[in-house]
Amino acid sequence: MAGSAVVVVVAAIAASQLLGGCAPSHHPARQARHAAAPHRVRGPLTSPFTGRRIPYLRRVLVFKIDNVPQARPPTGLAKADIVYLLPVEGGLSRIFAVFSSRIPRVVGPVRSTRKEDIKLLNQFGRPAFAFSGAQPGLLPVVEHSRIVNLYAGKYYGDYFRSFNRAAPYNLYARARVLFGVAQARHASKARDIGFRFGPAPPGGRPTRSYFVHYPAARFRFVWSRRQHRWLVWMDGARSYDSGGPRLGGATVVIQYVRVTRSVFLELGHRPPYANTVGHGHAVVLRDGRAWRVHWSRPDKNGGTAYRLPDGHRMLFAPGQVWVVFAIGPFSTIG
Repeated sequence: MAGSAVVVVVAAIAASQLLGGCAPSHHPARQARHAAAPHRVRGPLTSPFTGRRIPYLRRVLVFKIDNVPQARPPTGLAKADIVYLLPVEGGLSRIFAVFSSRIPRVVGPVRSTRKEDIKLLNQFGRPAFAFSGAQPGLLPVVEHSRIVNLYAGKYYGDYFRSFNRAAPYNLYARARVLFGVAQARHASKARDIGFRFGPAPPGGRPTRSYFVHYPAARFRFVWSRRQHRWLVWMDGARSYDSGGPRLGGATVVIQYVRVTRSVFLELGHRPPYANTVGHGHAVVLRDGRAWRVHWSRPDKNGGTAYRLPDGHRMLFAPGQVWVVFAIGPFSTIG
């Protein structure tokens, strides 16, 4: 399955048209791709998103990616620093993928944004945000939020349609080109959003796998001792990146939030709205064990702190982090 998807993407890159027409895109950043490398910080520096060593802090580029079975496998997701799973209409899920340390050549399939994305974006400062669109009332709200706007309707030359998937599951982005735009337009660099990395704290319950579900979507995270990470299963199937690797994270956070309804209709219905500002309970998976923690994010412009029952910060394992916004207490959907 993974090999065929690589062919899909490579073939699609040759296409230079989107929705039947393609004009030159806005390119203040074509030159930025060839600009001098950012200033390198002396001494050890680690990513605030992954805890891994990096030479310097880079711009933040966020993609909204489809996650229904017809859209799988995704492309480029294995290189994300953080993968968020959020509920959307129909009981399904969508991916909010954060890139900074590594930028793949192609990311997709890119889909539309929802109102809940705005507060999630706020914690990154002024990140670059790539998405396919939004319902008419929401689109101007998102475009005028604190982002570098990489809406496909404006940068259409930097997106393309695959010929081997049906719309709307076939829109892909030339991620490195868009990253150049993010650099040229001074998107925020990676910064502290509350994650802390280090050795595992004492305790934790030995855990081989952990299940999470939405009304019409199921996720399972299975500990791999060989790969030393949690491998992802979605709707009963192993999850892969189209480039071949299994998807999975060194740390998985199951964050229980209050899920209400958005004021912006999608296909005549009010979609779910995950409230990521506030506080509640979470489960953190790392090193084959599970810890119950308390999460707190009092300010939409700040990050989320995860604390153990004794008040100490929960330390994550260095590597890719997955955060699932699970349906928690006082939700109006279930």
